Amino acid sequence: MPSLRDALARTRSSLFGKVQALLGQADITDETWDELEALLLQADVGVATTQKLLAALKQRARNEGIMRAEKLRDVLKDELRKLLLPGGAPAPYVYDRTRLLEVILVVGVNGSGKTTSIAKLSKLYQSKGRKVLLAACDTFRAAAIDQLQIWGERAGIPVIAGLPNSDPGAVAFDAIQAAFARKCDLLIVDTAGRLHTKHNLMKELEKVRNVLQRSVHEAPHQTLLVIDAANGQNAINQAQGFTASVGITGVILTKLDGTPKGGVAFAIAGELGIPIRYIGTGEKIDDIQEFDAKAFVDSLFEDGQG
Repeated sequence: MPSLRDALARTRSSLFGKVQALLGQADITDETWDELEALLLQADVGVATTQKLLAALKQRARNEGIMRAEKLRDVLKDELRKLLLPGGAPAPYVYDRTRLLEVILVVGVNGSGKTTSIAKLSKLYQSKGRKVLLAACDTFRAAAIDQLQIWGERAGIPVIAGLPNSDPGAVAFDAIQAAFARKCDLLIVDTAGRLHTKHNLMKELEKVRNVLQRSVHEAPHQTLLVIDAANGQNAINQAQGFTASVGITGVILTKLDGTPKGGVAFAIAGELGIPIRYIGTGEKIDDIQEFDAKAFVDSLFEDGQG
């Protein structure tokens, strides 16, 4: 599995490396703040989050009597970590073992790496001793059903699927019944990739969610949005649209290894208050990690060990 440091190499070398160089200079000047703002924006941290971050840095510089740029480095890292922990809640999602069945609904646009992420996630949970079942509710694309079945076969995880163009809500219902019959404790539901701006498709997604709610107490227990890190600021618009429709509880950030835009993680957490739950670090089925805010920030500043 590629290390987190390796996955963030392009973001670090293209942009955060420049931030580090800037903060290696002598005294803090107006130009220091201007250059730092420009670099954060280039890293896709986002306008609102960048302004929030700069305000916090300036306040701490005044309060702590920081005059030299090199002293800002640790303060910046600390503030970046805070951004990645919305509400100050570092605790990961905890599985309630009293539930007979946990349901995870996974959503996202086509091309975000959604189906591949589901395969990785299912393998990760399987390695922790969970009995996993997958539901192929992306019935609009036959290729999506085939793709999930291939991944499921590789991982040794069964997949419940319907015919192409069948009712995704019916597939979700069948998958729940199968999960109970097979005594599975985790059902992960794939859904059709859709743009957050397509009202009719978002309604179809809400229908799947309603089937889950009616069939399993408090389901879905997690609703994860898969976001391609390369989408940069468009990822914020996606997250807002999906949150309004189905209520996102966490993000899987994919393709970090192929983009210099890893800073979008700060925008997602800072502007929307949605925690990053998992990150994709490569193309293989094991290339997924639970998100660790400290390790993420350290890896951007070349302090990461793995």
